[in-house]
Amino acid sequence: MNLLVVKANNRPSTQATSPKMYDAFIEEVNKNDQVNVTVYDVYEEKMPYLGQEIFDAYVKLEGHEQLTEAENHLFTEQSKVRELFEAADAVAFVFPLWNLTIPAKLQTFVDYVFSAGFTFKYDTEGNMIQLMPEKKIILLNARGGVYSTPEMQPMEMAVNYMRTSFGGVMGMEIINEVIIEGHNQDPSKAEEIIAEGLEKVREAARNLK
Repeated sequence: MNLLVVKANNRPSTQATSPKMYDAFIEEVNKNDQVNVTVYDVYEEKMPYLGQEIFDAYVKLEGHEQLTEAENHLFTEQSKVRELFEAADAVAFVFPLWNLTIPAKLQTFVDYVFSAGFTFKYDTEGNMIQLMPEKKIILLNARGGVYSTPEMQPMEMAVNYMRTSFGGVMGMEIINEVIIEGHNQDPSKAEEIIAEGLEKVREAARNLK
């Protein structure tokens, strides 16, 4: 199995929980010699935000025109992400909930692959056809508050967004989802909450085949 792990938090594990999840997942999955692991750290990569430049670059490429330095860089970075994503049998996203949503750097990664002609297309009647339904997705998320209750769930736009994008629109199978929540809201139980969550993260890594 080719596994792509997308790391989306550059805070140290001593200060944040999703980096702890990343460390636990990587440590466990590296014990499995049947899994080939590639890590893409969105904070280590120079990923320009998606905008008009990429559309201009596509037009120029079709016309065999020379790209500007900025256009060439954006196209190169998007191509790198797409090649890694396409080569992976499974993709694990490790990310926090920040201000009710995902980090902007992770949003850029999603923007690079959430594209007609790459992960989906439309037929002549306008129906969506999903192009990578065989790909497996793992979502590993940390959020300091409790958002799993009925009244809070609509406010959570990180896991909901990732689940809807990859599982819904792109039609990929979400094979595991581990959420650690409430450790900041109830500091007295933080150690227990995090420990239980990290064991579930390790189990998700062990279940990969």
